[in-house]
Amino acid sequence: MAGVALVAGWLAGAVHAGSALEELRAWLAQPPDQRPALTNAPWAEAPLTREEAAEARRLLWADHVRFIRETRKAEMQAKVIELDGLRMKFELLQFLPPSGGAPTNGWSLFFSLHGGGGAPKRVNDSQWRNQIRLARAYRPREGFYLAPRAPTDTWNLWHQAHIDRFFDRLIENLIVLAGVNPNRVYVFGYSAGGDGVYQLAPRMADRWAAAAMMAGHPNDASPLGLRNVPFALQVGADDAAYHRNEVAAEWGRRLDELQRADPEGYRHLVKLHEGKGHWMDLEDRQAIPWMEQFTRNPIPDRVVWHQDDVTHTRFYWLEVPPEEAKPGRELIAERHGQEITLTTDDYPVVTVLLDDRMMDLDRPVTIRAGDRRLFKGKPPRTIRNLADTLAGRGDPELMFSAAVTVRLD
Repeated sequence: MAGVALVAGWLAGAVHAGSALEELRAWLAQPPDQRPALTNAPWAEAPLTREEAAEARRLLWADHVRFIRETRKAEMQAKVIELDGLRMKFELLQFLPPSGGAPTNGWSLFFSLHGGGGAPKRVNDSQWRNQIRLARAYRPREGFYLAPRAPTDTWNLWHQAHIDRFFDRLIENLIVLAGVNPNRVYVFGYSAGGDGVYQLAPRMADRWAAAAMMAGHPNDASPLGLRNVPFALQVGADDAAYHRNEVAAEWGRRLDELQRADPEGYRHLVKLHEGKGHWMDLEDRQAIPWMEQFTRNPIPDRVVWHQDDVTHTRFYWLEVPPEEAKPGRELIAERHGQEITLTTDDYPVVTVLLDDRMMDLDRPVTIRAGDRRLFKGKPPRTIRNLADTLAGRGDPELMFSAAVTVRLD
């Protein structure tokens, strides 16, 4: 079936888009728990114009904002998120910009991950409280400083699969409830928190504007997914435990090589602090203003997706079936004008998510794999695509109005 394209809603033109918007308004007017599934609604598959898609996006986002305000305030006020039988406590501090007013483009958000790891609860509690105190020393120029308490006391407390879900939830909540700019979300951590950053920065790369690892160890992490996430590495030059200093230097060399091969990506800062051991006496604070230079691009022209042992089905503007999201698989996608090129030996099926920020959807779009043309046509904008890409992410910048699924096998 090489070269066959499957486009959701391609034949849904029987429902006029104008009436589709009316149907959407009627659907949104119902209580959320009484709405029929969009999979059963022909109007959700009706092709939309650019303007109609923009209106559908606005309506869906406004409904999402109402839902978050009605259902998530209590957990944020309690400073505890509960998911899948686990609890993540957190502390949230706010720093005002020099002007004293709110930023015009929304607040920045900094996740600050504590150390500790495989230790008694009291030790990790102490490390968490220390990370809260460090807020005054790290002090972002503006924004929210979020210090979460890891839900477990295991050695890998920051890179288990549940961490991704907790962080997604916190980001989703704070975009709505605190006015956080989804393109200015950062993550950094110290010691075991640095271990987590090594893992979380590449596998959740489409969430971060930049990341900073301090005094940690990568374990089995790969830097490949950092193509669009500026990454700071800082370790004491004398921090020889677990070979942290040697491994940081090696990661620096690997990032150098990746950037030489791809000069527009893999921005990085590597610093081994002379005369410092595991504690760097806050010299690592330089990572904060370094990160603040950067803003996330949610639709980069080139995406390098390497699946960690904690897998994901979506990454920037790419999606794969859950059964195909397996550790170690890789996919590279590049966008030039109206053409997209996919490179992979691992995935038989890939969905490319599109909208009018990326290209003109009123003109034909071509998707290729090597010299094979997998699809050429005008993918329809639909309410279903907008709703599906909003669900589970809660990020207005990662909503897409069109989707094309292609087979590469």
